[in-house]
Amino acid sequence: MEKNWTGPALRTRGLVVERGGRTVVDGLDLEVPAGQVIGLLGPSGSGKTTLMRALVGVQDHVAGEVTVLGEPAGTAALRRRVGYVTQAASVYTDLTVAQNLRYFARLSGLPPSDAEAAVAGAVATVDLGGHERQVVGTLSGGERSRVSLAAALVGDPDVLVLDEPTVGLDPVLRRDLWATFRTLAAEGRTLLVSSHVMDEATQCDRLLLLRDGALVADTTPDELLATTGAPDAERAFLVLIDRATQEAR
Repeated sequence: MEKNWTGPALRTRGLVVERGGRTVVDGLDLEVPAGQVIGLLGPSGSGKTTLMRALVGVQDHVAGEVTVLGEPAGTAALRRRVGYVTQAASVYTDLTVAQNLRYFARLSGLPPSDAEAAVAGAVATVDLGGHERQVVGTLSGGERSRVSLAAALVGDPDVLVLDEPTVGLDPVLRRDLWATFRTLAAEGRTLLVSSHVMDEATQCDRLLLLRDGALVADTTPDELLATTGAPDAERAFLVLIDRATQEAR
């Protein structure tokens, strides 16, 4: 279904998150446009998952302003409008693919009359046709990841927050998932996709680069290479990290 949200899809002002007595995200300001694939990049421990949890409203000890589609993060009004895919596949391994998706359709508030069509649509989007009656525990790791994505899609969300969805996948599956992400964005959805694989940066419309809970850059792939003079995204990111380290001294 075509989406037509015109304002910022995701917005934070002065976002601070503390965990275990440590500041994990420190005064973060960002604004994510709608209808794009936004890459959230950074090394392990940079605060990517914490930021994503704050945006979907499940993170404790959050201060500052966090809005999604103009609403405070985590409010009931966003229940069907935001889909969240965690690093580990968040589906039930003892249920079939279809049973999982019907369950998540009910959680999203879809009426029973619409659930079967939504399940069929989500299965088609992630290319799992023929696996509907297969128990998830018998699927491959890549297939389970696609079931988890389908579970987030079944409610037809406007925003998808995806935490390292391609980790551990082979190059073919990674390519296919990114093609799916592009299709979803073309329909007007906003995707925030975290990764520590720098070559995935070229698949995004815009990049947010985090280090130690701070925003190092908000840029496009082309601008990233142009401003750093680096030949690829990985070396460009290292240039920015080195600059940030020197400025912090």
